[in-house]
Amino acid sequence: MITYWTYDNGFKALEAFQKNSWISVTNPSGEEIEFLTGKLKVPSEELTDILDLDERARTETDESWYTIIIRIPVAGSSNGMPFSTVPLGILISNNLIITICVTKNELIPSIIRSRKVDFNNQANFVMHIFLQVANLYMRYLKLINIQVGDIEKDLEKSTRNEELHKMLRMEKCLVYFITSLRSNDILLAKLRNSKFIKSIDIDEDLLEDVIIENRQAIEMANIYSDIQSGMMDAFASVISNNLNVVMKQLAVITIILMIPTFIASLYGMNVPNNFSDNPYGFVLILLISLSASAFGVFLFRKKNWF
Repeated sequence: MITYWTYDNGFKALEAFQKNSWISVTNPSGEEIEFLTGKLKVPSEELTDILDLDERARTETDESWYTIIIRIPVAGSSNGMPFSTVPLGILISNNLIITICVTKNELIPSIIRSRKVDFNNQANFVMHIFLQVANLYMRYLKLINIQVGDIEKDLEKSTRNEELHKMLRMEKCLVYFITSLRSNDILLAKLRNSKFIKSIDIDEDLLEDVIIENRQAIEMANIYSDIQSGMMDAFASVISNNLNVVMKQLAVITIILMIPTFIASLYGMNVPNNFSDNPYGFVLILLISLSASAFGVFLFRKKNWF
């Protein structure tokens, strides 16, 4: 899907392509790819790299375009993880900015909702995109932390591995986030000293905010990852202990049920016994069985085994 935007105290949609605008491309079709490579002269090699889910963050320069590829977070993915990262390509020419992403994401709507954007300065607009990316990472990190808290509550009383699998998927999300954030941080350091930034009057305060926000996101991801790694080992022991408690309770119940079974079997044999001719023999044996079982329950409860 391709959308066209211009800025006038807020982003406004355009019906067709025009100069000095922003083109947002999401999950492009074959016809849209032909439009980008044909009419707009986007290098096909760069477009292929941007649409590669595993492409790293980097910059590239040719005669017409200055290309920046960053890693952005997305909610949901085809491999079952709740969060992942994908590349976002930013292509810059003299009178046009194109953003290309292989999948739908929340970054583009957040940029469109922005009101304070220096759209006439390409470097400032790129830094604004970086800032929105860092904020999106931190928002998703908070969501991961909330979901991990919910999983912890289930793990405290769980005897299954399903919750551990959920925790493992969350840990994988954090690994992807940390790797992508670090690559973005290296890219920012490279951009800061690039000719693209130095040749334009960039807002230094905005650039500092972007670097600070990105590093803050890295710290958050590292903290959550360290905590979760420790919790994985702890909760694996918790699940094993919960299972042992269940097995112990089942063993105690089995022993208690064996007491009346043993007594009933003993007096049910076809041999003479003191209760064979007693009219109250059945009741007496029943009382003895219940009393023995009650004593067993009392004994196990006293030892906190039941």
